[in-house]
Amino acid sequence: MKKPDIPFNEISRLAVLSSLGILDTDRDEKLDRITRIAKKTFNVPIALISLIDENRQWFKSCFGLDVNETSRDISFCGHAILGKDIFVIENAAADERFHDNPLVTGAPHIRFYAGCPIRIFGENIGTLCIIDGRERGFDEDDKAALRDLASLVEEKINASQDSNVDFLTHIHNRKGFVEIAEKALRLCRKDGIESSLCFMDLNGFKEINDKYGHDEGDLVLISFSNIISKEARDSDIVGRLGGDEFVVWLYKSGETAARHYVERVKETIRKVYSTLGKPYSVDFAYGIVEIPGHGDIGLDEAFKRADAEMYRNKGKTKRRP
Repeated sequence: MKKPDIPFNEISRLAVLSSLGILDTDRDEKLDRITRIAKKTFNVPIALISLIDENRQWFKSCFGLDVNETSRDISFCGHAILGKDIFVIENAAADERFHDNPLVTGAPHIRFYAGCPIRIFGENIGTLCIIDGRERGFDEDDKAALRDLASLVEEKINASQDSNVDFLTHIHNRKGFVEIAEKALRLCRKDGIESSLCFMDLNGFKEINDKYGHDEGDLVLISFSNIISKEARDSDIVGRLGGDEFVVWLYKSGETAARHYVERVKETIRKVYSTLGKPYSVDFAYGIVEIPGHGDIGLDEAFKRADAEMYRNKGKTKRRP
């Protein structure tokens, strides 16, 4: 039996899952409705919404099993969250990764499995999966239908998280960023993993708003948030604190790696705005704080230090509106 690999972005993935506050909660009829539809649509005895915690898979919605969770080590869903598309096993008994798995050799005697990752804030927190005790195929139409149902699960979970999302840029707002980053830092301290906090403030943003209007200013904020998100990794956390202030938490990154990230952002901004023909340029000041894996620097202290460095650097980068 092959145990599921640990995703490279496990720290941020677990932080997002924890911040949602849905582990070990009561059943949700809206989610149960989706699971029932999946069970009926594919004519399978088992359909689940499985959330992959640190050491277990816990079922937020479950039809066809009498348990609420199993070990992550024997889970099929632990494998499914490693990718972005549907994970299919047509005959587990003939698959070297699963043929001696206790869920195959014993109840529920899994043969067929299909799981679609549930992706929230860019992280695979679990799956919508269907299970059968007989071997079967799964064609592209089947995959499309399962993706559609999984997207409904994502919409339902996202709807409950509106207070954590910035309405304009659709990245984390201050509240959402703090909740997730604090959990990520605790996990990093437990494992001795360093990280960095990068605080960014757009230069001359007020002049853009005043001279070209707030609609144009909003386009700058959206473009900037897209760029800092694109240059970040799946393991990083990106947020808008408010106004023209943004923050990025960089996993397993010291100050040098964080400065390389800033350089990539600046170069991408330069390339983007050189082709847009705007009557203004976009630049930003920044402050970086390295957070040791073992130490007592909390998120509040990191914010203060990064903010202070950003203001020290504020006058060094000029922009002509």
